[in-house]
Amino acid sequence: MNQTFAIFDMDGTLVDSIPCWRMLYREYLASQGIVSPPDHIMGRTATMTAQEAAALFIQTFGLSDTPEGAVQAINRLIEGHYRTDVPLKAGADQFLRRCQEAGWQMCVASATAPALIDLCLRRLGVRDRFRFLLSCVEVGAGKTQPDVYLEAARRLGGTPEQTIVFEDAVYASKTAKAAGFQVAGVWDASSEAEQAELRSVADFYLPTWEDPEVIAQLKL
Repeated sequence: MNQTFAIFDMDGTLVDSIPCWRMLYREYLASQGIVSPPDHIMGRTATMTAQEAAALFIQTFGLSDTPEGAVQAINRLIEGHYRTDVPLKAGADQFLRRCQEAGWQMCVASATAPALIDLCLRRLGVRDRFRFLLSCVEVGAGKTQPDVYLEAARRLGGTPEQTIVFEDAVYASKTAKAAGFQVAGVWDASSEAEQAELRSVADFYLPTWEDPEVIAQLKL
């Protein structure tokens, strides 16, 4: 296989940050006096950007905060984790190094705010593996829509058919697949229950970043 373009998700794919995100919105709501938000409301945020989640909270709970103010507060909370303790997933750096040495053109496409993507990946020492970082915030749509993947591929110089999207989330993998991309599903503890479905959607499946079968398939 001669694959030269790759788009990597960040949270849950490259870095083990999903536990932080799962508590983040509850942490924000607690600061606004909402200590026990309904699970069905919190479950809706799984596929949302911070902007979309902020709008949902303001509408649902009648918060006095503005959407912009809520996003700033949420970003301040998660920034502390990205700045200090969110780890790179085991084997990810070595995998990225293999891709770089093979001449792949790579980028990150994430729902996280642009400055936070940069902050986290620089601290972890892998920012220079990627040509650019792209956020759903910049394209105006979350990963239920293909916009961020299509724009990333355009900037990389490849077509969807020439590009692999590395994702841990089933919904995002389905979006990329429907848009014509190849998909590499990446295991994450936060989505253990979805692994069978992720395997069925993906062209490749990585139970770890060090999986020899996929490394061989990708000729890395």
